[in-house]
Amino acid sequence: MDIDALAGYEIDEFAHGGTTRTVLRTGRGPAVIVMAEMPGITPRVADFGRRVAAIGCTAVLPSLFGTPGRRATPGYLLRSLAGGCVSREFTAFLRRRTSPVTDWLRALAAFEHGRCGGPGVGAVGMCFSGGFALGMMVDDIMVAPVLSQPSMPFAIGAKRSADLNLSPSDEARIVERAQAGCQVLGLRFTGDKLVGTRFDSLRKLLGDAFVAVEFESSTKQDHSVLTEQIQEEGVTRVLEFLKSKLLKRPVLR
Repeated sequence: MDIDALAGYEIDEFAHGGTTRTVLRTGRGPAVIVMAEMPGITPRVADFGRRVAAIGCTAVLPSLFGTPGRRATPGYLLRSLAGGCVSREFTAFLRRRTSPVTDWLRALAAFEHGRCGGPGVGAVGMCFSGGFALGMMVDDIMVAPVLSQPSMPFAIGAKRSADLNLSPSDEARIVERAQAGCQVLGLRFTGDKLVGTRFDSLRKLLGDAFVAVEFESSTKQDHSVLTEQIQEEGVTRVLEFLKSKLLKRPVLR
């Protein structure tokens, strides 16, 4: 663990259902669960968490894979990805399933909401974890779900490309919440093949409750909107979305 890269964070643990994971926290105010993309909580993910804290929220970063603070390298990315693919906590290939890790994340969100207070909890998922924020929306406390380049299950074939990593029962509950007024923010590069056709699925499922923020791809490598290929407009839209739901400030348009 690179402590210097995690400066300003408290390092703790959270246990639920027999699973204990490292959790990083910084800031004060309503909780926002920030779920890293592969390979894990890199320095750039930690930087994004600090920006969430700067608006008046508590950024809560659970370590779902990898080593917190470690910089991303191709080898490290491949090893983390291989581990995620075989873990039973993540449904990297199965359709119409909610990843089991979502249950642990929902428990973490409930705990942080009780600790931090506020009108509810926000969540930001990225790539491998992108759809987890949607799965957490089954709980009423999740009022600000953000999906950045959601990429599970892997977009192999048309059906997986469109799949939202949700069980039928969770999908029905999320439709109820969307119809009751809960919005979902999504971000992606238009040429990102890892996202597949999920934005079309989200529009069909959620209607006007789905707010899409899309950026034209300039290279085939464009993928990580909030961290590696940072789009400042996208970061601003996320932060304003979180403010509007958790701090009751107006959203930028």
